[in-house]
Amino acid sequence: MIFLSASIPDPKRNEKYFNSADVIAIRDAVRALATIVIPKSYLVWGGHPAITPLIRYVMSTMAIDVQNHITLYQTEFFRDLFPAENEDFENVIITPKYHDRESSLQEMRLRMFNDNKFKAGIFIGGMEGVETEYEMFKSIHPDAKTFPVASTGAAAKFLYESMNEKPDERLVSDYAYMALFRSLFETIIN
Repeated sequence: MIFLSASIPDPKRNEKYFNSADVIAIRDAVRALATIVIPKSYLVWGGHPAITPLIRYVMSTMAIDVQNHITLYQTEFFRDLFPAENEDFENVIITPKYHDRESSLQEMRLRMFNDNKFKAGIFIGGMEGVETEYEMFKSIHPDAKTFPVASTGAAAKFLYESMNEKPDERLVSDYAYMALFRSLFETIIN
């Protein structure tokens, strides 16, 4: 199982993430990752209105039954913001709504990380949520590999820069995401 944490930074929330983000790279990286992982493994992610439609698009291009290769997690807190593409997924786990946004997200993330045994986590773009998921992922799955895709900017770039032991240097400058993820996927499964 592969975990994906990704989002496109919102310029109204935190300029630090938005100013360093490469939105086209985020989009391309998510599409490439889904294309590589879904047919061969299992992809799990927490729903984001900019990311789920990208994964849905990739699914529509595949000739296999991809429903057996994905799980989407959502929190009831954001039900009014769910993208229409959520309806196209069979494996959607919706966690309860709590009194505030952070408690609801915390519950969804705990469930997502505790329900699954991950071999690796891929972190693309993002803001505070991607950083939070990175820390939780490392804590709950200490033996799993982590790959912040720094070339997408935003939280992934900051995570990569903060790592003591840097993973593959291609994560910083390689925009050929299909080849990059194909190579990383080989190291993950071996």
